[in-house]
Amino acid sequence: MAQESIAIHIGPRQNRKKAIVIYGVGEQHHPKEVGDILITLLKEQHFEVQSSNTLESLLNAANLKQLDLIVLVWTRGNITQQQLDNLLNAIKAGTGFVGIHASVGAFRSEIKYHELIGGQFLAHPGGINVTYQVYITDKQHPVMKSIQDFTVTTEKYYMLIDPAIHIVAATYFGEVTMPVVWTKSYGKGRVFYNALGHSVDVVTMPQVLDILRRGMVWAAN
Repeated sequence: MAQESIAIHIGPRQNRKKAIVIYGVGEQHHPKEVGDILITLLKEQHFEVQSSNTLESLLNAANLKQLDLIVLVWTRGNITQQQLDNLLNAIKAGTGFVGIHASVGAFRSEIKYHELIGGQFLAHPGGINVTYQVYITDKQHPVMKSIQDFTVTTEKYYMLIDPAIHIVAATYFGEVTMPVVWTKSYGKGRVFYNALGHSVDVVTMPQVLDILRRGMVWAAN
């Protein structure tokens, strides 16, 4: 079992919202580097941020209940029943949840997790360097307002999706519309998922940074 490491990152204002960024498993996706970027975005929005490099942080149910937001940067891997139950219960009670990129493919056999996040990864046809257009499908949503369609070169995810999701950005596989960014509800909690995030250069694109920042703030409210 990996040794748990939790750090606290504090923004500059009082009465801050509280978040945890959990990252790990899947070095091809640079989880620590992406996690650090997300922590910086949250601090800029005056969050008090915890970070953890293992799922052991999900065993502290009391801590999870005090959080406004849980952010997961994870690839495949396994989650224990207690960890999953604590995560699901926290979101149902009103904590926001954000999944980044491969987190839609995490914990492949856990149906309840995929019900939470709203989909499951199937494949990325064409490999990791596909150039495609991302279309903003709900220009009035607070996460996407004022963001224009843009082009990205990265993995293009083909996914199974929950019909309950609200698609705010999408791309196409031929005639098939495939979501790239979506929101949904889970109990009293807000869920935000962004498929973009395979590499640091994609995460740091201005449009992607803006979507991530807004998505995390939206989910925490």
